[in-house]
Amino acid sequence: MSAQVQIEAQPTTYPPSKTLQERKAWYASGILILGLDLALLAVAIILFWQAAVHTGGLHAALLAIGIVFAFVVILAVSGVTVVAPGRAHVVQLFGKYKGTVREPGMQWVNPFSKRIAVSTRIRNLESALVKVNDADGNPIEIAAVVVWQVQDTASAIYAVDDYAHFVAIQAETAVRHIASSYPYDSRGTDAMSLRGNAEEVTQRLSAELTDRVRAAGVQVVETRLTRLSYAPEIAQAMLRQQQASAVVGARQKIVEGAVGMVRLALQRLDEEGVVELDEERKAAMVSNLLVVLCSEQATQQVVNTGSLYT
Repeated sequence: MSAQVQIEAQPTTYPPSKTLQERKAWYASGILILGLDLALLAVAIILFWQAAVHTGGLHAALLAIGIVFAFVVILAVSGVTVVAPGRAHVVQLFGKYKGTVREPGMQWVNPFSKRIAVSTRIRNLESALVKVNDADGNPIEIAAVVVWQVQDTASAIYAVDDYAHFVAIQAETAVRHIASSYPYDSRGTDAMSLRGNAEEVTQRLSAELTDRVRAAGVQVVETRLTRLSYAPEIAQAMLRQQQASAVVGARQKIVEGAVGMVRLALQRLDEEGVVELDEERKAAMVSNLLVVLCSEQATQQVVNTGSLYT
């Protein structure tokens, strides 16, 4: 006797990097450094002018000092970094992460460092329309839009190769996994479905995608399904099935209402003593009323000019 064990596949999650977490880099006011550079530039110009006037040892000394001042000016200017709102600069010195500059404005950092610009604005990502089988094996087409933002610039730069491409791939993977985990329609049951429980499915998609992109220092703000439908090859068949289910449900409501009206009519006739009917006539009356109430077309009246039993 063998037992079948059903194992639900769990989504792969990537732990955040523990070695490189965003921290504040050292920087100074770029405007102040720029002012000092202008002063040094003026001194260097004066030194070059004096070196051109004098000769001999004084000429060489003034020229050497002027070159040093000019080199310092060029070196200091190369460290000035303009940080725009909604952007951050990752500072890397000789291959080592030194921190991130987020303060908008003109800032000055080590001129020998490499500055990598990272956008911290909120972005929209619309996944491609993918075809995947739902939990019942029916092919469906599904797409989603993801609102995301870089939260940890160090992880975004160093934990993954290309964080924007990484988010796009993980978004498509999460959409495929969620679509294959639930049926498209519950078909009258209490089971969770993609169409009937869109809000819950969206929340689970957001939670799964958050776990997937956490390693890249990305925060998922919101996710929404933008497209959900059966694949074209089965769309007509599923539409007919839905229409049949709707017709059956409508007929059931009509029959329930008609039975209630017939019961009320017989009860009122019996209570008010309008006419006494035997069981056979009651059955005929019930049949006629049900035909009138449940018919899709208008019924024609037949006037009985004889007695009740002829």
